[in-house]
Amino acid sequence: MRRGPSSAAPLRDPARESSRAGAAAPAGSDGPGIMLVAGEASGDLHGATLCGALAELAPGWRLFGMGGARMAAAGMDVLVDVTAHAVVGGSGAVGRLPMLYGAYRRLVRRLETAPRPRALVLIDFPEFNFRLARAAHRAGVPVVYFIPPQIWAWRAGRVRTIARLVTRVLAVFPFEVPLYRAAGVPVDFVGHPLVDSLRGAPSRAAARGRLRLDTDAVVLGLLPGSRAKEVERLLPALRDAALELTRARPGVRCLVGLAPTVDRARVAGLLRGAPGIEIVEHDARAVMAAADLLLAASGTVTLEAALLGTPMIICYRLSQLSFRLSLLLIRVSWIGLPNIALARTVAPELYQDTVTGPRLAREAERLLSDPSALAAQRAAFAELHGRFGPPGVGLRAARSVLQAAGAGP
Repeated sequence: MRRGPSSAAPLRDPARESSRAGAAAPAGSDGPGIMLVAGEASGDLHGATLCGALAELAPGWRLFGMGGARMAAAGMDVLVDVTAHAVVGGSGAVGRLPMLYGAYRRLVRRLETAPRPRALVLIDFPEFNFRLARAAHRAGVPVVYFIPPQIWAWRAGRVRTIARLVTRVLAVFPFEVPLYRAAGVPVDFVGHPLVDSLRGAPSRAAARGRLRLDTDAVVLGLLPGSRAKEVERLLPALRDAALELTRARPGVRCLVGLAPTVDRARVAGLLRGAPGIEIVEHDARAVMAAADLLLAASGTVTLEAALLGTPMIICYRLSQLSFRLSLLLIRVSWIGLPNIALARTVAPELYQDTVTGPRLAREAERLLSDPSALAAQRAAFAELHGRFGPPGVGLRAARSVLQAAGAGP
């Protein structure tokens, strides 16, 4: 689910650029190739896990496509990057349509140009990726969907499109498997890539040491999201809640975990008048691990924090138009991925008009004053590790991709 348009950097010409660091060869070199496409910060994170595994299993293969800094660092030649310009909701997407159309045309040309990629791997971002899947289908390129659309939450009819266009789905939630099988879609349960990416996450003690926090300090983490509009809608309420909480609890440390796609200057502007709130760049995961409680934008970051075992309050705010549309379309009872995965309310959820500073402060105070409530969240989050499979998600996904690409079992 996932910044505005006009300042987008011009799309780069891949023929004039060398490959990124990593085991994969550049897009113009000899050898079989795989195109991967991610359009948001979370997709870039998960795509990096897959790229690293593909580079390990098939070091002679070229990896190229659309992604961000993490996929580039993992060895992919990034032809197009739109991850810093993602938006929340349908009404915010109109302004960046020219940029997305340019990205689409560039990727389609690459799909249709010999040597064609041996497979196209789509990572979330369904509105864009469904169109690309059609082009790949026409070009005879196998399509693998990693982090598939959430048909269990809304627009269940999309499964028919997936059955027609997608060679194989790599499911990250166990409950997705029977849904795809019932529709006749080949599916592998590989587990959630966060299981792999969190293996190097710091412990609570290490995170606090890294952030120079006292071991006994009460720490409130603010995670306002990875998209500009999302941050603009949520951060003022999170800021007001933090200020109210620090007035009631003078020793509380408040940290904003900054996503790599978010502009620090813009966040600093939204925090004016709140000098006690610190911005942490390039280490949001340490904020998650160090915090006693998080106020977090709904999205992948909530699942990441849950797997780290950190209690949270989940927040979401859309434009009024997008919110009204969501009421008509969404088929699940929760907005937070930890609650959805556990099929019950574990972390409190606040959305739209309920996301206010006073309301958030009251809910945060309630949880911080009740150790048993925090412990209950941690105990529930511990269940998630068993549901998402063991480590090795990237390797399992990479094997499925290579098989679809004709590299054998």
